[in-house]
Amino acid sequence: MALDEMAKKTALLMIPYGLYVLGTNDDGRLNAATVNFVTQASFKPPLTVVGVKIDSASFDFIKSSRAFSLSILGSGQKDLAFNFFKAVDAEGDRIGGQAFETAETGAPIIKAAPAWVDCKATDIVERGDHAVVVGEVVAAGVREETKILTMDECGVKYGG
Repeated sequence: MALDEMAKKTALLMIPYGLYVLGTNDDGRLNAATVNFVTQASFKPPLTVVGVKIDSASFDFIKSSRAFSLSILGSGQKDLAFNFFKAVDAEGDRIGGQAFETAETGAPIIKAAPAWVDCKATDIVERGDHAVVVGEVVAAGVREETKILTMDECGVKYGG
């Protein structure tokens, strides 16, 4: 039976996606980009999984540093997410126009994000146009409990 491309696309787009800012640090060079292929994968140890475009600076930085952060965006932060739709480097104390702090791993965390996790990359699977990066959470913070910003709220689609 042949794959029904329209059914595949429709079904995959029905998966709900949140929006996050992926922060990376490669030997002092900071980078941040909006990502949406993210999930928790384990309680003990606490693991996250993120899909990262193989042809991106963020992926190169993760491969080199073996670390990343995820700034978890809240409902209503569409403009903040859009700042990072194209990866940006830090300029002084700002990245993508946003104030940031550095996590334990050195990766940038967006100060305006309601929550964040800092991860050490334990496994990287390069297959397809995105690599699957497994990260063990080594630090986390919550500034405000809120609903997550979703692709649906932003009116954009990615994947399928």
